[in-house]
This record gives sequence, structure tokens and C-alpha cells, in this order.
Amino acid sequence: MKILIVLTSNDQLGDTGRKTGFWLEEFTAPYYVFKDAGADLVLASPNGGQAPLDPGSDTPDFQTDTTARFAEDRDAQVLLANTVDLNTINADDFDAVFYPGGHGLLWDLVENQDSINLLEKFYAAGKPIAAVCHAPAVFRHPRKPNGDPLVQGLKVTGFSNSEEIAVQLMDVVPFSVEDMLAARGGIYSKGDDWASFIQTDEALITGQNPGSSAATAEALLKYLK
Repeated sequence: MKILIVLTSNDQLGDTGRKTGFWLEEFTAPYYVFKDAGADLVLASPNGGQAPLDPGSDTPDFQTDTTARFAEDRDAQVLLANTVDLNTINADDFDAVFYPGGHGLLWDLVENQDSINLLEKFYAAGKPIAAVCHAPAVFRHPRKPNGDPLVQGLKVTGFSNSEEIAVQLMDVVPFSVEDMLAARGGIYSKGDDWASFIQTDEALITGQNPGSSAATAEALLKYLK
């Protein structure tokens, strides 16, 4: 079982001058779900090398068992510091792909052609695709083999407008994840703000927010099995 984890390379929060990147829990929770299940993991990003961590996700308020485990896990830290360049990845080599969220990817992975191509190949092959929180934003451009938007007619979730407003970034993000998914024909739904909520439809698995990260990864494993 070989799983690809795709992370952002962008550390700039739009033109605010503030730092962003991937959200720590959204990487660590799935990473250990997969690792503990015996999966072979490959980390990739648009630029390769060190994937930038959103500093806000590494504060005391957002520590979990998996973030603490990662802080002591030298092997995982080395993997994260040496992500593979996304343009070298072949979808045929993997059984599934997982996209952790964080605001960073809104400015790079969403428009990255390598990511778009990868998602289209995974979907066409019927291989599971999972994305959590802001990561369903990467479904903005990929299409099904028939030309329809990848999420059209599928049940999906992702970071909600109410959650974006709560973190005071609705005026900063280039687009709303919730609105984009609905505009692309996705059947969007959400749970309570910050509560774990996932949707699975065909081979597409989405989670609403950071607290949904482990459940999203577990659903992907269930699909593979």
C-alpha cells in the first residue's frame, strides 16, 4: 500500500506579509494513521524540499497527540524537509493520494498543473483521493474524463464559510472553498464548525476542518481495504 501525501510549497498568506503553509495537525494525524497501518509514504510538493509549516498551527492551542509524536519523530521530520518535487511523481506508482490543508495551498497547489494532472489521473483510474479542510480547493480545476468538473454530482465538504469568517480570513483568501465546490457542481454539506465531519462519494473523500483529519485518513484506508 503506497500513499502519496501532497503538501504546499507556499509560505505567504496572500499580500498580508504574514506566513502560512500547511496546517500541522492536518499532516500529522493522517501521517500516523497511514504509517501505523503499514503504508509506504511519499511526501511531495510543487518545489520539493522543505514544506512550509503554518506557524499558527504549531502553537500550544493546537497541539495534539500526533503533533507531539511528530516533534519527537526525526524520521518524519527528515521526510518533511526533503519532499519530492511534484513534477517527478507518477500517479501509476501509488494506490491513493492525500492532501493536507492549510491556507498555503490556495496560492500554489490549486493552480499547479502537475497537481491537476495527478488528480485527473487518480480519478480516471478509480484510485481514492482524500483532502481535508482547505485542501479540497485543489478540485477547482481538475476534470473527469468526460470533461465535467471533478466534483460535479459528488458529495463533498471542506472548510466552511462560517469557519473562514471565524478565523478572519474571508477577505484574504483568493476564493471560498465552500462556494467554489458548490459552483463546480459538488453537493456541499458541512457539520458544526470545528467538529469532525467527512464525506465519501465514489473514490473522493473530503474532510471539513483540522479536526476531521484523522477521520478522513481512516476513511481512505477503509476504501483501500
